[in-house]
Amino acid sequence: MINLLIMGKPGAGKGTQSKKLLDHYQLFHISTGNIYREEIKKDSLIGQEAKKYLSEGNLVPDKMTNDIVKNVLRTERYPNGFMLDGYPRTDAQADALDDMLDELGIHLTAVINVEVKDEVLLHRMAGRRVCSNCGQTYHVDYHPSKVDGICDYCGHKLIQREDDLEESVMNRLNIYKEKTKPLLDHYERKGLLMVVDGEQTSDEVFNEIVKRLDE
Repeated sequence: MINLLIMGKPGAGKGTQSKKLLDHYQLFHISTGNIYREEIKKDSLIGQEAKKYLSEGNLVPDKMTNDIVKNVLRTERYPNGFMLDGYPRTDAQADALDDMLDELGIHLTAVINVEVKDEVLLHRMAGRRVCSNCGQTYHVDYHPSKVDGICDYCGHKLIQREDDLEESVMNRLNIYKEKTKPLLDHYERKGLLMVVDGEQTSDEVFNEIVKRLDE
């Protein structure tokens, strides 16, 4: 069983690597971002509350996110292990996760940090487009859709998410540096941190992660 946590600045390629690792190891995906986007789509109470924070590039309050993750860890089944994506993002969330895992008798295998420079991220995210229906991700330079502005898979319109606009990206990077970066020290002290160069090609990043995990 492999239980992973994947980290990195917004736009570092966590989503791409998550998808590849999930398929490769047949892991259960726990993405707080996806959970919140689903709730926003359903216009649930949680979704309405989360939307207020996310549309400004801010983090959703810790307690709300902790409760959602704990519920998933407690109720879902993951025979091959799981991947946590987008959580924890603060010291308080990391402490809460440590407590949850201890309580449930679960051990993390590794914490993967996909490292990319800020200027590279800004270019990446400004060109990112997402399908308004199925959530498939594209990039105007690196991974364009076959028909401009239309999803290859379901034919719906591609949009630029509010949190991919430059002002929101800068805000998210600042929040990352202030609140999330200290988590790397937390997991380094625990001997779990694996830093990977996210400026390599997607396949090179993936191959490096798998090689190091399998060792």
